[in-house]
Amino acid sequence: MSDTVFRFSFRSGIDLIEVEATLHLAIVAAEGLFGEARVRMEVSYHVDAPHSVILIDGRTGAGDAVIRVFTAFITREFGEDAFEVRRTSQPITPQPEPAASAG
Repeated sequence: MSDTVFRFSFRSGIDLIEVEATLHLAIVAAEGLFGEARVRMEVSYHVDAPHSVILIDGRTGAGDAVIRVFTAFITREFGEDAFEVRRTSQPITPQPEPAASAG
């Protein structure tokens, strides 16, 4: 089990809607291993469409399974050159932008 978030970055031209649909299939596969309730409680992700990035929390067993299945699926579907993946300490949800100072 990992202790971090995984950042998947997709090259331009990859349809992020299709990628997210593939992530949903990976989540269903993980439900077969861990049960729907556990996956629902343990798996979280964030899609950053403008940057073609998906962040997935891999700190739990179910999250780790989703990442492994998702990586296998997208490699098969889009090719190994379609994306990069790395561990990050980046939070799974975007941080709020600081308020602009009035001026």
